[in-house]
Amino acid sequence: MKYDVIIVGAGPSGIFAAYELMQYDAGIKVAMLEKGNELSKRACPINDNKIKSCINCPTCNIMNGFGGAGGMSDGKYNITNNFGGELYKYIGRKEALDLMYYVDEVNCKMGGADAILYSTENSNLRTQALRHDLHLLDAKVRHMGTDKNLVIMKNLYEYLKDKVEIIFNNEVSDIEKLGDTFYVKAEKGEYQCSHLILAAGRSGSKWISKICEKLGIKTESNRVDIGVRVELPASIFEHITSQVYESKIVYRTEKYNDLVRTFCMNPHGKVVTENTNGIVTVNGHSYSNPKYHTENTNFALLVSNRFTEPFKNSNEYGESIARLSNMLGGGVLVQRFGDLVKGRRSSDRRMEKSFL
Repeated sequence: MKYDVIIVGAGPSGIFAAYELMQYDAGIKVAMLEKGNELSKRACPINDNKIKSCINCPTCNIMNGFGGAGGMSDGKYNITNNFGGELYKYIGRKEALDLMYYVDEVNCKMGGADAILYSTENSNLRTQALRHDLHLLDAKVRHMGTDKNLVIMKNLYEYLKDKVEIIFNNEVSDIEKLGDTFYVKAEKGEYQCSHLILAAGRSGSKWISKICEKLGIKTESNRVDIGVRVELPASIFEHITSQVYESKIVYRTEKYNDLVRTFCMNPHGKVVTENTNGIVTVNGHSYSNPKYHTENTNFALLVSNRFTEPFKNSNEYGESIARLSNMLGGGVLVQRFGDLVKGRRSSDRRMEKSFL
């Protein structure tokens, strides 16, 4: 089958690529090839209380499917150049911000108009943080919540389904280029196109690197983020989350000058497991509907590093550490903070006293 454009991956990048192509020219022939399920069939058995731990489903419904990993997340959309991606390095700071506001506009049009837009402007938290040598980064954050985020994804799917051919459960294995034509090999057949967009997301990043190497496309190592997800009673962080839903707080360590930062804060949320290429890790979800709020807040605490030559594979480095963690704990490692400070394991008896 021949198309004008093929998009590999139906996560946020792929979805918005398809959306923009339809805005540009609704007559072009576009296909999206996605290894996961359509949105209505994305259900994790853990979330449905059918099982207690990850059973390594052939395709993880938390990570893959229409909407990608972001489609099942807590739906936080950051409008800033201070963290997240580095698009501004390629197109300029103003242009990058303009695109973020445009994405926000589309999201609001697709069902998120009543979601709160939080801002760090005029926040006294910045002064409080500086007293402890911490730095609060400037940002605006639109919090949709896991529930409203799914509504937006559903509406985007309804908009695209009659304009773009979306083929689910169709993992792409290889790509070749002969002349001006790309040949895309997938589970359900071989496809051809004049233009190709690779939007396979985090779970497909290693595969994209291999394809880029094969096609002679230069890549470079991204920073490596390694850390833990912290869960604590929501009341402890209420003075922060009530003002700034997603606070990015940064600290530089004294000895090595490493960058330590908070990430993906989920007030009154829950910790969920996800499976990336057979490695089980955790993420955080939170809902906009108070009905689904919990008594806990969770956030990630990450240490970021950019390694220099001869280091080349940031993905493999991060995955190897996560894989070793799985080996040690038979899955995700859980430890109480008090036990960590005392240098001891968190036994079942000690965990029973926890608020988790």
